Amino acid sequence: MPERVAIVGVGYSDVRSTTPGLSYKEMMYEAAVRAYADAGVNPRKDVDSFICVSEDFWEGTSIFDEYVPDQLGGALRPVHTVTGDGIHALACAAMLIRTGRARIVVVEGHSKHSDIRTPHHIHNFAFDPIYHRPLGAHPYHLAGLEMNRFLHVSGNTREQCALVVRKNLTNALLNPRAVYGAEVSLEDVLGAPPAFTPLGELDIARPADGGFVMVVAAESVVDDLAGEPVWITGYGWCTGASAVDSRQWGEAVYARLAAEQAYRMAGITNPFQDLDFAEIDDSFSYKELEHLEALRLCRPGEAGTLLEEGVTLPSGEFPVNVSGGSLGVGHLLEATGLHRVYEVVLQLRGQAGPIQLAEVERGLAQSWRNLPTTTGCVIILERS
Repeated sequence: MPERVAIVGVGYSDVRSTTPGLSYKEMMYEAAVRAYADAGVNPRKDVDSFICVSEDFWEGTSIFDEYVPDQLGGALRPVHTVTGDGIHALACAAMLIRTGRARIVVVEGHSKHSDIRTPHHIHNFAFDPIYHRPLGAHPYHLAGLEMNRFLHVSGNTREQCALVVRKNLTNALLNPRAVYGAEVSLEDVLGAPPAFTPLGELDIARPADGGFVMVVAAESVVDDLAGEPVWITGYGWCTGASAVDSRQWGEAVYARLAAEQAYRMAGITNPFQDLDFAEIDDSFSYKELEHLEALRLCRPGEAGTLLEEGVTLPSGEFPVNVSGGSLGVGHLLEATGLHRVYEVVLQLRGQAGPIQLAEVERGLAQSWRNLPTTTGCVIILERS
């Protein structure tokens, strides 16, 4: 019987809009020191393997995992890169442990977005090089097209997307890790300068810098460590069609299939009843609604109604993105999924401070790897 797996240590480097006086190595080191202190581990003695989530295009350096070991305490130790979101790496860590290859694994992810001069040019490298990339269009045009299709198919409205922005920016005001918290009205969101119709400027998550490190351990060693365990009971990931002209529009198929894997593993049959809260992707306002429906947290076409009725507010029956999500905290590139997991871990431990929810036992974190991908991950976390 494979061992159960828990997150036993978490650490972060402060999330900010820009960090001109801080290198990515310093960010990694700061997050790692906090995570190791939380877990009570010595990376040179106790950790069997290290995983970083990095994309060479974002880093500007090939084979980026060669630049990771020193600041994580992983020199001359097994280190590998997952060129995906942070939840991918947590799934890899869990599989390393469940297959008996390791007992303690460290996962790292960071964003130094402020160092990237032309991020949208990098996004364009992910488009088809023959038919789409030569158009030279800003990659966010795809989000506008996708939003139009989602609203048409689902029946959700532009005004309900604006409510997502208002909710998440308001939630972020209480989160000490959030950069972009603000009081905005529905009129402020709807009247913001247009960006990629129907998206306005406030519908798009703004970039941020920050880093996260997590220590993942097998059940057999958890009692010997200092950190309060949060158990990984289910995870799943999916990548759909890469080409823009061959994917299914109007539904987040990748999120639905990833969630089905995670739910089967965790024994969840009714997500709305079996889970207490969720941190899900809101890189664009409509994505929160699209992902709510794909995760079966409501019926198709009902996500906007749940929001209007207050169900997904911090005081509601099923809180969503109490942290402020990416709209309120900032988008953290490959570390975005780790940030969502970090927020879920704090909630389950009762350590979320001003945004703490009452009596939560089981939470979900979900991520999407952003445009133009159809890649997403889901993870289920529990206190006991």
